[in-house]
Amino acid sequence: MNVIGIMLDSFRQDHISFYNGGQPVFEGVPACRTPNLDAFARECIVFDNAYPEALPTIPVRTQLFTGQATLPFRPWQPLTKEDLSIAEILRAEGYVCGLISDCYHYRAPGMNFHRGFHAYRWIRGQEYDPWTSHPPRRNLDDYVNEHYDEVWRGRVAQFLANTDDFTREEDWFPAKVVDEAIDWLKHNRVHKRVFLWIDSFDPHEPWDPPARFDTYTDPNYNGKRLIMPMGGPAEEWATPEEIRYIQGLYAGEAAFVDHCLGRLFEALKELGYYDDSVIVLLADHGHPLADHGKFLKGGDRMYSELLKVPFMIRLPGGEGARRTQAIVQFHDVLPTILDLLGLAHNTSAMHGRSFLPVLRGDTDEHRDVIITGYHEAPDRCIRDKTWSYIRRPEGEPDELYNLIEDPRERRNLIDEYSEEARRLARAFGSYFRRGAAQVEVKGIQGKYELASGGIA
Repeated sequence: MNVIGIMLDSFRQDHISFYNGGQPVFEGVPACRTPNLDAFARECIVFDNAYPEALPTIPVRTQLFTGQATLPFRPWQPLTKEDLSIAEILRAEGYVCGLISDCYHYRAPGMNFHRGFHAYRWIRGQEYDPWTSHPPRRNLDDYVNEHYDEVWRGRVAQFLANTDDFTREEDWFPAKVVDEAIDWLKHNRVHKRVFLWIDSFDPHEPWDPPARFDTYTDPNYNGKRLIMPMGGPAEEWATPEEIRYIQGLYAGEAAFVDHCLGRLFEALKELGYYDDSVIVLLADHGHPLADHGKFLKGGDRMYSELLKVPFMIRLPGGEGARRTQAIVQFHDVLPTILDLLGLAHNTSAMHGRSFLPVLRGDTDEHRDVIITGYHEAPDRCIRDKTWSYIRRPEGEPDELYNLIEDPRERRNLIDEYSEEARRLARAFGSYFRRGAAQVEVKGIQGKYELASGGIA
């Protein structure tokens, strides 16, 4: 059985029609259209509750590549010499391994994520990748407003310079990633078993979709083309019209990624990979689009727009396709793949646990509760299928949301249902604590002491 992984960086779950029924997410922004992902999902086991164990980009890849947790003890860092990655494991089992990516963090010196692959191909120029050193030909002031400082102006300028020569849709990054992946798949079909990891940095910001997909913004908008939002409270640097415009650019970028994936899916069918491969498609995380007042990822943005991701596994022939509420985390993925391949003897030292019984349809239960966050930040989110508890730093009230009745997380119920917050807080010990000295749940009206240990 072949293994194909498809990573889509920063793709929000609610921007895939299969997940949200094709409903608009933001007022004034049309619903993102994802026909290719929708069709693929109908042949997959689709997970509603798959979560990163820790954020952001590189910690997530570490979890996926090693089956190990990172939240308590590993920041953003290279793979170490002691880490054993998926490519190294599968290579030892006779797989020919390939890596195709425009995620420039992989390529940075010393990161080591390409270790063990027989072949790896980098597509250069994404985001702030130092691909070019000349200034952009386009006018930078058309892409920033008066609030952008020199740091942010420099970031936008780097991306503009990297992409100045883009004229055809084939020049855009998702198209290049798909082209390289299809080429690799064609040339390596001769091998008995292959593993290919396809890692698309889009729809990660900056959001500058080709004109044919730039149809989610207000046609009457005449402001700046803000392809790169800043962090911090959005109302301090963007007008409501600019916020909606940026949200529309994201939808356009996501729609273009879906379009490019259509060619990949067709190639997988034509080359026979649909018949003899397990295909895993996921995002590392979502992306805040001022849902709770801020754009961009951050340790304090522990809401579904960041944490809820598309996660789909297609078994050969589309076997067992269904939708499941089972809760899984990313360090469970590698043990599950190895278990599916009959290689579970490689998993005994991994933190993650195989959810193969879920794939087989034997159960819709795996984890009861998950914890996630940034290693460096004090904020932590603990969730089950119904409740989301956000532990905030000292001096800030904690938050509790009912994910069933309030999926956009608008009403903080920490005072009304403090017992649920205490229950979730007890699920993980002080090993996960960072930046807090007391074991307590902090409501809006006061503090609720825990009866026994738990995260603080």
